[in-house]
Amino acid sequence: MKLVVGLGNPGRRYLSTRHNVGFRAAERFARRCGIVLDGQRFEGRFGRGQMLAADGESLAVAVLEPQTFMNLSGNSVVEALRSLPALEPSRDLLVISDDVDLPFGRLRLRPSGGAAGHKGLAHIIERLGTQEIPRLRFGVGRPDVPMETADWVLRSFSDEEEAQLDERLDEAASTIELALAQGIAVAMNRFNHDPAANDG
Repeated sequence: MKLVVGLGNPGRRYLSTRHNVGFRAAERFARRCGIVLDGQRFEGRFGRGQMLAADGESLAVAVLEPQTFMNLSGNSVVEALRSLPALEPSRDLLVISDDVDLPFGRLRLRPSGGAAGHKGLAHIIERLGTQEIPRLRFGVGRPDVPMETADWVLRSFSDEEEAQLDERLDEAASTIELALAQGIAVAMNRFNHDPAANDG
């Protein structure tokens, strides 16, 4: 089984904020796999289903959205890893988060690394005791005016960004699918690029 974890904050107040793009990417992937996040498990919204692996066989996949608030995301992830069958974080886990250091829509897939200031990812690393955690970072950019990062990520996307977001979320879902089916390295080679380069 593979576990995809989208990071965000629970509640309608945060639904469309930049900080919740991890939720939105996880939900897009889940929808494409026919996974319904209707379970309340591991302090989060949870669902499981199947997708095709590289060899054409069926691959069991679960999707989790921690409802602990961002800074305590690790509690939910640890509980899931303890309960689900034989999951190895470095091999079977993929965390999706927002990233202010990447331009809007840029995807960056990595097999490991630090938290780069992201408190949700930092808490997962702390609770698991390792940085060997595959992660997909979704660029949300930085503001054009001086502003605290915490305030920026709790703002909604602009109308122009929202108009492009559907396509970017589809690309994120494709990245997740390829990473799970064929491995992180294959997906990195295909999707770690500037989306603007394909916009003409």
